[in-house]
Amino acid sequence: MGIKVLLVDDHAVVREGYRRLLERTGDIEVVAESESAEDAYRAFCDLSPDVVVMDINLPGTSGIEITRRITTREPGARVLVFSMHDDAMFASRALQAGARGYITKASAPDVLVDAIRAVALNKVFLSQDVAQQLALQAIPGQQLPLNNLSPREFEVFRLLAEGRSVADIANTMRLSQKTIANYQSNIRQKLELTNSAQIIRLAMSHGLVDSGSR
Repeated sequence: MGIKVLLVDDHAVVREGYRRLLERTGDIEVVAESESAEDAYRAFCDLSPDVVVMDINLPGTSGIEITRRITTREPGARVLVFSMHDDAMFASRALQAGARGYITKASAPDVLVDAIRAVALNKVFLSQDVAQQLALQAIPGQQLPLNNLSPREFEVFRLLAEGRSVADIANTMRLSQKTIANYQSNIRQKLELTNSAQIIRLAMSHGLVDSGSR
């Protein structure tokens, strides 16, 4: 039997290109596509694919947060994050969330195919550019401030940087407003930030939000 893949990306044209690439292999079958994190979670629960190919930048909840939800529900789930970001911070967060692999969209097409096959066998797979960034991060003095945040705090930080309100974030993450407010306070304390503008600037510096939209 072939490897059943759930493909998650918010751009239909991009998904179509990946589907064509993967289905030419003969051993990989795209059983479903999702354009949002919530849709991806429902599709995972309904179909139990062998591998989830997950983008990070999705509308609403991020690919990293939904990866955490998927692997919390099913610890044996195999998620491969396929993202435009080559920053070690994103790779670290994805792996902490339970992803089995992380490759960038700058990778050659055959790297995606090799990664899916490896992750399907429960192996960890990192593209070369990401592996190099993670190695550099391990050097003393290279630790990033955002690494001090817990997975939940990181997701709240990302949403705050998008200009989302506490009420909106609470609704998105299915938590109380009080809980989100507490996360917000912890984030500012850990990062030594005092206002929303500083949160946005820090997020921009790490590519978490598009500076062109601000």
